[in-house]
Order: sequence, then structure tokens, then C-alpha cells
Amino acid sequence: MSPLTDPAVATRWESAREAALPTRLGTVRRVLGNGFEVAGLDAAIGDLVTVDADSGVLSGLVVALHDDCVVVSAYGELDGLRCGQLASAPGGPPRLSVGRALLGRVVDALGVPIDDGPPLGSLELVELDERAPHPLRRQRIAQPMAVGVRAIDSAITCGRGQRLGIFAGSGVGKSTLLSMMVRDATADVVVIGLVGERGREVREFLENDLGPEGRARTVVVVATGDEPALMRLTAAQSATRIAESFRDAGLDVLLLIDSITRFAMAQREIGLAAGEFPASRGYPPSVLSALPRLLERAGAGAVGSITAFYTVLVEGDDMNDPVADAVRGILDGHIVLSRALAQRGHFPSIDVLASVSRVMNAVTTPEQQALARQLREQLSSYEESRDLIEVGAYVAGSNPRTDLAVARREHVLAFLQQESHESVPFAQMWDELRVALGTSPQGAFA
Repeated sequence: MSPLTDPAVATRWESAREAALPTRLGTVRRVLGNGFEVAGLDAAIGDLVTVDADSGVLSGLVVALHDDCVVVSAYGELDGLRCGQLASAPGGPPRLSVGRALLGRVVDALGVPIDDGPPLGSLELVELDERAPHPLRRQRIAQPMAVGVRAIDSAITCGRGQRLGIFAGSGVGKSTLLSMMVRDATADVVVIGLVGERGREVREFLENDLGPEGRARTVVVVATGDEPALMRLTAAQSATRIAESFRDAGLDVLLLIDSITRFAMAQREIGLAAGEFPASRGYPPSVLSALPRLLERAGAGAVGSITAFYTVLVEGDDMNDPVADAVRGILDGHIVLSRALAQRGHFPSIDVLASVSRVMNAVTTPEQQALARQLREQLSSYEESRDLIEVGAYVAGSNPRTDLAVARREHVLAFLQQESHESVPFAQMWDELRVALGTSPQGAFA
């Protein structure tokens, strides 16, 4: 390998180059909320800014420009920060370390390990922000991406390189569904971004839901709910950037971000503090522009792919709140988790009729598509007559489709339900669906 192409040498060269750049200085003029203003500093939007505060070095990101000052959102707490302290701009946006040494590790939003593990090995230093792949150079989605969940693989079949949203209220089995995907998905690498999670749930997710086998091929990026808004925002960006580095190496990556709603809320905090005016439900315009910039970065590239699932927290189970509506319009499909199903003990609580995969026809065979249509028809026929059936007013023979839906109801529900530790191979799942629908020859599947 040439010294010029060695990542370790390139990283040292870049560090030396940055150290030789002239230092640009300004002074803290005002501190407000979780940000501060710096006067006299020549910095651009997205540049990194550091301040030598009383409590240590504080870093932040330029998010707005006002007259003769820059508005900085901080990565850390503002304790020890005072007006008049010197601020510097090292030059350029923040950078992130990426590479295979991250596999099996848990890092914070800035890529610093927080799992008490050994020091990271040789890594490549890249800019945190990255452009989405050129639309004409993306590979077409043509292969299925099995996730091991029958309800998804059968009726909402995902494609390798697809981006889907998981829309759910609180307490309906979202984290359990994510853990099932991590363990069973046919991906080379898994990258998980836990954005704004409760602190107690992080370890539970790592040890109970993910497990040692899942962690071996996984990178976990964590920013808990008590961290500043910029850290929560950056966690989603860092997880995406790490996934992009594996995709560019030709690997198939599964990216899970929980949740994109907290990413939007963090952007709302930053935008409002920077002086933006609130619009729909308090979200400023920067939120609606930040969402497509982040979400479009996933998907298939010229080589490799990122199959991405983003959880969306719907307030009061309202599927039409601004964030849910915007995300649904950007992504390639959506999976809806139903509180009514969860309350009946039906897990995973996926509402098949309300969910859709926009690439399913491109990654499944005509026979598989016919089976999926039959599944939806039986579910739909039963729902149309549910009230009559449950009060005993439905007369058998009134509608052949409804008769079939009633006769196969228990088989279909058993097919759609699945234990969290249960793994179902893709080919076997279609055989099980034939049996559940009553279309399989007797004894075709044991």
C-alpha cells in the first residue's frame, strides 16, 4: 500500500495540516439556553468551535450567523462558560473515525467509545456530513432483504437498499421488533443509532434484546435523552456516516435509528434557539429540510447498500403529525404498529393493512405477490365484517370471502404472531403462509 493511500498515514497528515493552520479567535458575547454567541470569529455554518471554559474545553457547532457574531450550539453542558472567554475555530466541520474496529463497540455521538472496551485500532477520519449518492448512480433495488419477522417478510417484503419507517406510539413493542431484525436480518454489518433513549434502556437493549451474537457485527451509537440537543442530532448523523463507510466498502448494511422523531425534536430545539420562527406544531423550517438530507443518504450506492429502518414516535397515535407525515413521504414504505393489537397480546403488533412496502413487487416473485394479496384480502374481509361477526349477527354463506376469512382466522393470526427469540428463514416463511391461508396441499409443510 502506498503511504499516500494508507488511512493511518493520511489521518496523521491531515492532523498535521490542521495544526499548521492559523488559529481564528473570537470572544463569547452571550450565553442562552444550550448555545452561545461568539463575536469577532470568522466561521461558517457547520464549522466546529471550541471554548476554553472554566470547567474544561467546550466544543460546539455553528448553526446560525447574526450580524457580527456566530451562533453556536454546544455539544456539552455550559457550566463554567462566561462572557469574554476566547473561542476558536479549528477550521472546517467536525470529523468522525470510521472503520472495522468499531464492530462490536458502543460509542457516543462523536464516535468516542463508552463501553469500557480496549482502545480502538486503526481508523479512518472522515467528515461527519456527507452527500447522498447520485440518483443515477444508485443500484436499483432488486433483491429481498429478509429480516426474520413473518409479518414483514410476507406482506411488507423489504428490498436490499430500501428505507422504511416504523410508526409507533409508546409501549407497543418497537424495541423488541428492532432486536428481532438485528438478530435475523441478512446483512453484513448492523449500525444502530439510539437517539434520545432513556438511560436505563440502553443497557437493557444491549444485553437483553441485542445479545452477544447480535453485538459482534454491530456498531451502536448512543445519545441519551439527558444529553444536549446537538449530541442527539449528531448521533443520527454519526450512525448514518458509519453505515456509509461500510457501504462504500461494498458491504450490505442494516441501519436502525431509534428514533427519527427525537432527531427532529433536537433540530427543533437548535433551530428555535438560533432564532428561527416556529411553524407547524412548533417545528421550524430547518426540521423539514434536515429530514430529507439525512434520510436520502441511506439506500443503495454505486457499491454496497444501506437498508434502513427509522422509528417514528407518533404522538397520541396520530399518524398525521408533521414529522410522521414528512417522513412517510420521503421513505420507501412504512410499518405501522397498532396499540389495539398490542393490547390484545398480539406481538409483533404490526398492522399489516396499514403498512406498505413500495418496492415489494420488485423483490418478490408473482407467486409470492399473490400469497401476500390473499393474506391482505383475508384480513380486510374479516375487518369489514368484524362488528357483525363479534356480535353473532353474521350469517355463514352471505359472503364467500368473509366465510374464508372467518375459517382461516386463527391460522392467519398464528402466522402473524411470533416470539421475540423465534427466527424464521425466508423460504420457510412462504411455506408457512401457504398453510395459514389454506392454499398448500395437504402435508406440504410439516
